[in-house]
Amino acid sequence: MDKVVTSPAEAVVGIVDGSSLAVGGFGLCGVPSVLIAELHHSGVRDLEAFSNNCGVDDWGLGILLKNRQLRRVVASYLGGNKEFERQFLFGELEVELTPQGTLAEKLRAGGAGIPAFFTATGVGTQIADGGVPWRYAPDGSIAKSSPPKETREMDWNGKKVTFVLEEAITTDFALVRAWKGDRHGNLVFRQSARNFNPLAAMAGRVTIAEVEHLVEPGEIDADAVHLPGIYVQRVLPLTPQQGADKHIERRTVQPKTNPTSKGPQ
Repeated sequence: MDKVVTSPAEAVVGIVDGSSLAVGGFGLCGVPSVLIAELHHSGVRDLEAFSNNCGVDDWGLGILLKNRQLRRVVASYLGGNKEFERQFLFGELEVELTPQGTLAEKLRAGGAGIPAFFTATGVGTQIADGGVPWRYAPDGSIAKSSPPKETREMDWNGKKVTFVLEEAITTDFALVRAWKGDRHGNLVFRQSARNFNPLAAMAGRVTIAEVEHLVEPGEIDADAVHLPGIYVQRVLPLTPQQGADKHIERRTVQPKTNPTSKGPQ
């Protein structure tokens, strides 16, 4: 039952060229940066990543992207990663853009054993009809695009509504970061880091969690567990320095004000 591993290298054993990864995080919040850095160091290539976004140019999944270790990315937006945008537009990377809520549910469904589900999101657009560019050719033409998806009309709230079929996502591995975890793999995510992390963890056949605070079994109240250990196979305790290494995607501040004045100084 003890799932603790002693090093990042031990944690990522089995991730090889061509592996598929579900990766937690939203922007730069809750990103499993230590595990990603180890994959960068290992040099593994041709990875397929499923994540809300692809980090930034020099952090998160962005470092794998910059080093050409990603072959395909399924995400909901490009974010502030200029290299992500460049590789996609110049035909160097296959990208499947997916509505954010749909991507979240596809990951959750994969972990829950639901092979597919119907949703109204994307009906009447290229999401359902096909034709979303997945890969561009060097000359800017579309080399590969999304296929059409099955749609079905159903009775919903007393009227006929069209829905599109979305298939669940399961991956070879999942990489997540938790605020607290025990040796059995029960995890707690702090505040907004409880974003795509639980969903990504559910989708992976082998889920690896880096945790900022490792505790003993029983120290986490059962009602406080956000993700049960049944979904987690490996737990990597972080050092205080690793746990404190957190980035801000876009810093926005206001000018300091004097309490006695009515405006900024």
